[in-house]
Amino acid sequence: MKDPERLIEIWRGDRVESVHLGHIAICRPDGSLVESWGDPGATIYPRSSCKMVQALPLLEAGVPGLTSERLALACASHQGAVIHTRRVADWLSDLGLSEAAFLCGPQEPADRPARTALIRASEPPGQIHNNCSGKHAGFLALGQALKAGPDYIDPDHPVQRRILQAFEETTGETSPGFAIDGCSAPNYATSVRGLARAMAVFAEAGTRSGTGARAQERLVEAMVTHPDLVAGEGRACTALMRAMTGVAVKTGAEGVFVAILPEQKLGVAVKIADGATRASEAAITAILIRLGVLDQKDPAALTYLDAPIRNRRDLVTGFVRAAEPLR
Repeated sequence: MKDPERLIEIWRGDRVESVHLGHIAICRPDGSLVESWGDPGATIYPRSSCKMVQALPLLEAGVPGLTSERLALACASHQGAVIHTRRVADWLSDLGLSEAAFLCGPQEPADRPARTALIRASEPPGQIHNNCSGKHAGFLALGQALKAGPDYIDPDHPVQRRILQAFEETTGETSPGFAIDGCSAPNYATSVRGLARAMAVFAEAGTRSGTGARAQERLVEAMVTHPDLVAGEGRACTALMRAMTGVAVKTGAEGVFVAILPEQKLGVAVKIADGATRASEAAITAILIRLGVLDQKDPAALTYLDAPIRNRRDLVTGFVRAAEPLR
């Protein structure tokens, strides 16, 4: 087992003030590594970075009414903005369900206008504002198609059994177990390499035939078509996808970030050891530049890598930079 590698540096003045260590794997669909840093075999929880895998059984089961927007929401960690909650509410309505069917719990929206509107109306945030409400709407839709019970987050529920099957098939690994995610659903562990391999399987889906391949292709198409629904304004997923052509990216809590590159048929997985989001955003940006799919001078790239750190007087005091191994 290899130690995590120095990936991202925080500079203040002419000195390195802080460093972020981690693991990265760039993988082909057969699981072979193109490049890696740290330990690609390190076992991690992918957290929300694997939502496209969790959404895969929806399409494989032939669930009706799956528009491109709904598929993007099923993969989303959204801001709780009106563009998100209105669409999730419409999906619930089409299922003949209310917000009470959700088992994700309420969350204050990260979207400022939505949060302000709730405060002015003296209303508490609901489960529909949860950043995972689109994923949970997909769980409910799959549960209906399977004629299963309402406790769709139980690891033994048919919905979660289908998800585990999809997860192990795409990662090419038997998951060593699961933990409960922030939205109360099981989150299955895998290696960094396994997660990258799953993204590569999605990346090459357009070259294969069959229900599973078309499902993977549709999910990637939905993400790149609706980057605003996958995250929201001011978020790295949305900004980076807008800056590229055909490449899907997705963040996860505790410093995880993945990328799906269909033209190159490659998958990428990043895990920052200390769980820092600023480091995972910088690391995935560095990899996307390295692989030639993101212009290093694009404003989105410069937001997350070689990004200036400013103080309260708007003076530049330092930078977020890639460490030598990533340059």
